[in-house]
Amino acid sequence: MARMHSGKRGKSGSTKPVEKSVPEWVSYKAEEVEQLIVKLAKQEKSSSEIGLILRDSYGIPSVKTLLGKKIQKVLQEKKLVKDLPEDMLHLIRRHVDIIEHMTENKHDMVGKRGLQLTESKIKRLAKYYKAKGIMSEDWMYNKKRAKMYIE
Repeated sequence: MARMHSGKRGKSGSTKPVEKSVPEWVSYKAEEVEQLIVKLAKQEKSSSEIGLILRDSYGIPSVKTLLGKKIQKVLQEKKLVKDLPEDMLHLIRRHVDIIEHMTENKHDMVGKRGLQLTESKIKRLAKYYKAKGIMSEDWMYNKKRAKMYIE
């Protein structure tokens, strides 16, 4: 599939194994993994950071095959989900960084284009999350209050 804001095709990434079973070398039970997820979420870790920690430190290759549900679903059940989704927060953080760059470099036209593209991605993602019911319908992105979202 082609990339959104360029004429390039991109490179293919790695794929998960076809086998959907828990390897025999995993020593953790489902309840233990859920407790680890809750513990890491209370330490203000995002769901992707939790997945990386579980993979690298605890040797759990796939939470979904072990629990039957994703990390985000576990966080929703335990009511530990943040107000805004993780990908929206990353886009807002990028937007704030570009705004700070543009205040120092007013003639950077490539930066200005990046600012426009990032704003359009935020608006498109907000529209998707509103349609799915993940974000409230009255949520509006405001450039002036953008720093408030990421703090």
